[in-house]
Amino acid sequence: MKPTAVSADALFEAHRETLKWQWVAGSVASERRFDEKAISEARSGADLVGYLNYIHPYRVQVLGEREVRYLSVPSLDDCRRRIARIVTLEPPALVVADGQTPPEDLVAMCERAHIPLFSTDYSAAFVIDVLRAFLSRHFAERTTMHGVFMDILGLGVLITGESGLGKSELGLELISRGHGLVADDAVDIDRVNQTTLEGRCPDLLQNLLEVRGIGLLDIKAIFGETAVRRKMRLRLIVHLVRKQTMERDYERLPHEPLHQDVLGVAVRKAVIQVVAGRNIAVLVEAAVRNTILQLRGIDTYQEFVQRQRAAMLRND
Repeated sequence: MKPTAVSADALFEAHRETLKWQWVAGSVASERRFDEKAISEARSGADLVGYLNYIHPYRVQVLGEREVRYLSVPSLDDCRRRIARIVTLEPPALVVADGQTPPEDLVAMCERAHIPLFSTDYSAAFVIDVLRAFLSRHFAERTTMHGVFMDILGLGVLITGESGLGKSELGLELISRGHGLVADDAVDIDRVNQTTLEGRCPDLLQNLLEVRGIGLLDIKAIFGETAVRRKMRLRLIVHLVRKQTMERDYERLPHEPLHQDVLGVAVRKAVIQVVAGRNIAVLVEAAVRNTILQLRGIDTYQEFVQRQRAAMLRND
């Protein structure tokens, strides 16, 4: 799911305090938006903002000291020709940074072409960082997944599974063991770039965990601020299943690590069978520790296979 394009007015208001910028020209174009083709072709929202250039059109163009100096050449014809080229880029907005004074011809051009022009004393690099972070979040592909999303040993782990297997109770036990809650029941997942997924809690459910028979628990109020997280990168899905499902759908020792596709990103997956007497919290922690080893290039299963092959060669 792609969010609708943000308008120049919304972009300006979202950063009025952060960038303390002024709307210099093009105020009649407050509803000017990003080109839909540029949005669809961008690898992430960060691709929609950058320094003034003539290669990538439709960006928010940021003009620092060097760019303003390039436009402010002594020859009036050269100055106007260079500024006129900006029109062909069709930027949703221009930002003059580094405390520079926007050239008069640039201001006039923005008024004629209905291009919003902002001015700020902050550095161009800072402006780009702020806007890229904002646009990456805004234009990220998003989905909502059902489960309990947690910070376990520094890894973002989404606990999913069949209904009635106690996902929230498991989350509560993990919290009591010192891990952190991001979201319960509904988790908003954004793809912030080609390989990265970020999960956060919907505002309505912030800090809340529902446990059957008890009701809603305010985890922050009960366990303190260290028991909750605002967001985490999704690195592992732990899927809880009943015995019958495990025997029917999964191998006891899979030959390759399991993955689940989420918004086009392959996320590592561990499947845990839930039966009476098993300490699921310990098993989840073990799965997380094993995933951390795999991310560091240590694959226990492959090491076992190599041992097995070596033993077979010795026996031959």
